[in-house]
Amino acid sequence: MSSDFVLADYHGNSLNNLIPSLLARLDGETPTIKVPEASRYVVVLVDGLGSEQLDRFADHTDRLAGMRRQRLTCGVPSTTATSLTSLGCGVTPGLHGVTGYTFYEEGCDAVVNALTWEGGPEDIESFRQVPTQFRRMRAGGRSGATVTLGRFDGSALTQLAFSGAESYPREDEDEVERTVDLVSESLERHEIVYCYERLLDHRGHGYGVGSWQWLDQLGAVDDLVSGLVSLASEDVCVLVTGDHGMVNVPADHRLTIEEVPALDGFHHVGGEGRFRQLYTDDPRRLAWAWRSVLGERAEVLVKDEAIEAGWFGEVVTDPTRARIGDVVVAMNADWALMSTTFPGEFGLVGMHGSLTPEEMYVPLLQAGGRE
Repeated sequence: MSSDFVLADYHGNSLNNLIPSLLARLDGETPTIKVPEASRYVVVLVDGLGSEQLDRFADHTDRLAGMRRQRLTCGVPSTTATSLTSLGCGVTPGLHGVTGYTFYEEGCDAVVNALTWEGGPEDIESFRQVPTQFRRMRAGGRSGATVTLGRFDGSALTQLAFSGAESYPREDEDEVERTVDLVSESLERHEIVYCYERLLDHRGHGYGVGSWQWLDQLGAVDDLVSGLVSLASEDVCVLVTGDHGMVNVPADHRLTIEEVPALDGFHHVGGEGRFRQLYTDDPRRLAWAWRSVLGERAEVLVKDEAIEAGWFGEVVTDPTRARIGDVVVAMNADWALMSTTFPGEFGLVGMHGSLTPEEMYVPLLQAGGRE
């Protein structure tokens, strides 16, 4: 594996252990992640907020820069659908089975988009492998809530990652005061409240990390966090994290798969530009061809090699194994592999999915609670 890659710390400081650590605190047990003691918790997930990016642009924030901080890893691939399911279910990708932004699902004979659920099965429960932490909480007499955009209610990803939580829908993403009010209201009835902010990732994809549009949105995130931190006390702990970081990919570091004949030999392509998953009848031959073409620009592994390397966690279930590409391609540095199968990718500036520090490390900022 590339010496520049970061392995997910699935048994330690990783997103999949965050909510279980909060529950451990609530139960008076020792948490995997060292979080403050409190009777209620707010988990704010800022899509696209990587630890490396926050370090680089901390001087553009007031609240974020001054908060107590740890560093977590997300899972593999470093992408929203995988990370949110890891967070909400409290398990690794190998156990929950959302193996990327897009992946091939044999039962549907289609490449599923995990965010839009295009190509996915109608019966979400048949796809589910593990209950969410919020379902477990409800079964154990505890309760949780989500504060996210109303249009996400009922989506496949919301069901897979956060079912069991009571929804307090946001209608306007720009209304900080309304969002704070919703979180405050939910804290009156629930012990763990999840709040999601998505626009930093959107600006990064469209304009790049460090662009004025991205920095402007980072300021808006800082304002939101400032409002939510006003709810913190000895009894209420506010935690801010991300689902992945991001890498800006220059135009001359993009290869289009379909324009390189030597890369042919697969029947489906999934993943995204920084982490491709290829489905083929001859993985060894295809992996050799891709290694020959890409050289040091990528780490190319067949499925069993990626699983043995622990990319998806210590245990990979049979349904999950079937969704992982027969060949997986993780890009080094700031390279990307584009595909005409996904034309929308060609307009992206910032990308993620691979195992570089810029993509794998996310912050865990904290206010309130008792040390």
